[in-house]
Amino acid sequence: MDLKQLKAFIAIADLRSFSAAATKTGLSQPSLSRLLKQLETDMGVELINRYNRPLHLTEAGAFFYDKISAILTEIDTVTSMTQRLSAPSSALNIGFVPSVLYGLLPEVIASLKQSNPDIEVNLKDISSYQQIDALKSGDIDVGFGRFAHQDPWIQQILLRHERYVVALPKAHPLANVREQRLIDLANNRLILYHQTHLPIATPAITTSIPKPTSTNKLPAHTKRTNSTGQPLSFSTLNEPVTEPLLHLFAQYGIAPLMTTTVSDLQVALGLVAAGEGVTLVPASLQTVRTEQISYQRLVHENVTSPIYLHTLKDFVHPKIPDLLTATYQVYEQRGITYRKQKFASKL
Repeated sequence: MDLKQLKAFIAIADLRSFSAAATKTGLSQPSLSRLLKQLETDMGVELINRYNRPLHLTEAGAFFYDKISAILTEIDTVTSMTQRLSAPSSALNIGFVPSVLYGLLPEVIASLKQSNPDIEVNLKDISSYQQIDALKSGDIDVGFGRFAHQDPWIQQILLRHERYVVALPKAHPLANVREQRLIDLANNRLILYHQTHLPIATPAITTSIPKPTSTNKLPAHTKRTNSTGQPLSFSTLNEPVTEPLLHLFAQYGIAPLMTTTVSDLQVALGLVAAGEGVTLVPASLQTVRTEQISYQRLVHENVTSPIYLHTLKDFVHPKIPDLLTATYQVYEQRGITYRKQKFASKL
């Protein structure tokens, strides 16, 4: 058993096709078939059922794939980190989620460049979870994200919590209410835009239908539904809620009347501007589409979106401490409360 055989097996298992795997690896189909056969002979186990199209993993093959793919990922990560350690890049590659770019990130980069005039900075728009793989592969050196991660290769610093605000169409009855409550928003269509859910299971929360108030009345025929029109039952509402915005409502025992899920935050704000619903966004986005959208403060102090900075545990780019210093300088200038931290480096 050698690395070449394992990589051939992974390519075939991923694509379920010898021809597609050959294109991906640059090897001929006979070479791939030979490598796979050698691996199966060495192990004494059939890994892939060749008599189906597309190809199927055997039960043993599925088990082996699950275990060996994680090991190969670690090998690739270690190789990449070793290469970077021997020849570190002078450029600092920073991953970020779009909502952070609307906030203080431009000021942080400006402060970093002011104290490091010769630094080369490359910014990459990439989701919180994609940043983890990008850190391991070397595509980025550090990332600004919105989610906590539990990964043995990654270390993370909580920079701060950013308050959510309500985004409502300008013509909405609550558009001029300066302090909003989640329960008063429950009868609206809530537009969801997160592509990833909370990374760890949250305790099951019993979610109840809010009692009618002067600003929260339900017609007798109204049912709480999701974007497919299916009703939200009590059994569904008693399950752990991991969608970030729904989780915020569930913390207060509230289920929105209807939800619509879209591909990203910009689309969500576009739908709000068109009067198709409401949403919650970090406060740094309240300068977007102000002609069509009213942004109002929430009275709930714990309805916040965290901002994390994460990098590898075993390799910290030499310019990351300067980036962290620049971040804290901007926070001090803006009067933002934070707790100063630093990354630990084993090297």
